Amino acid sequence: MITKVPKGTQDLVPGKSENWQIMEEVFKNEAEINGFGEVRTPVFEHTELFLRGVGDTTDVVEKQMYTFEDKGGRSVTLRPEGTAGAVRAMLENGLFNAGYPVKLYYCIPCYRYEKPQAGRLREFRTFGVEMFGTAEPVADAQLIAMALSAFRRLGLKDVGVQLNSIGCPKCRREYHKALKEYFTAHINDLCDTCRSRLDRNPMRILDCKSPVCKKIAQGAPKITDYLCNDCRAHFEQVKGYLDALGVAYEIDPGLVRGLDYYTRTVFEFPSKSLGFALGGGGRYDGLVEEIGGQPTPALGFGLGLDRVMMALEEQHTEFPGPIRCELFIASMGKAALEKAFLLVDELHKCDIPSDFDQCGRGLKAQMKYADRIKARYTLVLGENELASGRAEIKDMATGSKRTISIEEDFFDDYLGAVAAFEDFEYEAF
Repeated sequence: MITKVPKGTQDLVPGKSENWQIMEEVFKNEAEINGFGEVRTPVFEHTELFLRGVGDTTDVVEKQMYTFEDKGGRSVTLRPEGTAGAVRAMLENGLFNAGYPVKLYYCIPCYRYEKPQAGRLREFRTFGVEMFGTAEPVADAQLIAMALSAFRRLGLKDVGVQLNSIGCPKCRREYHKALKEYFTAHINDLCDTCRSRLDRNPMRILDCKSPVCKKIAQGAPKITDYLCNDCRAHFEQVKGYLDALGVAYEIDPGLVRGLDYYTRTVFEFPSKSLGFALGGGGRYDGLVEEIGGQPTPALGFGLGLDRVMMALEEQHTEFPGPIRCELFIASMGKAALEKAFLLVDELHKCDIPSDFDQCGRGLKAQMKYADRIKARYTLVLGENELASGRAEIKDMATGSKRTISIEEDFFDDYLGAVAAFEDFEYEAF
């Protein structure tokens, strides 16, 4: 068992990890051109942060958190999501002192104990952004457009937008009464978890994954019928900004998201080909105060990178291949090995992918290895080459050879040989 990855986790090995790097770089670049800076928070936090931030009636807190006591008897939890930690970091480090808005992004692993299935792992990777200090509807629209822009840059063609407003605490007081009345009439058919939520937070029943509860929830009152004037006006403006950008969206009155901190705008990005959302987000105007800061409007989103990669693979996205070795230097004997070591170091300092033998193989085995890693060129060093200060570089595709210096002029001679092989003019430094 120690040679198997834990259930609900995966290895990203060479051949896969390069594709992930490309995908992650697109999201990071999109965030940075929109003025966001990276924040890196601990993998674990005090459990209270998630109890207060995420909400004790959510599936995340009730069923999915990895919580344990450390050796000091303190309760700590592996982060199940990124927002609460980002809020804590913003407050603890006084990032608000530089003025609002504070814009943060992160690319992190998160942990939830749940049944592994397609697009749902126990260790999953999240890209998220958080914006603090703005209550303006235009910020909601900007974040949605920002995520869609990144999806387009990745070439994803079937990602949509589902949109809703879940109002503010004032709206939800009346809405909770209506929900409680409706679900009480179906209490005998609800699952045990939803029956326990009926008095504490009936909106959580709308997010239940039980097929029976989901069917009952379809007939529940809609939050959009209970929005106060301010929340309704905010939602209309968000839609207006999205319309101005030409962003297509679907209003889903049953969309509430799975975390308690959301207010007003909530949204998800469904993938039609996969049948589930790649991520989502919304406003959480009360969370900063709940965690201990001053009342601060805020919003953000989180994207499941494992799911995004699944979507990219589903549509057969072509990623660039891994970096290919340009020059492999084979060696015969200790002195030749030391020379190869120095020459490869010189090439690495100039960002040229190159390699040499580190396993004590014979010349024939070294050349087989060079062929296996698809080295463009090879160079063999032995006693004669060391004595003359010159060696032959070979183009592995054509078999063409040129003699170059392995002393002070090595780098210029190497570039000249490559230019000759590739038939372009090269001018030495």
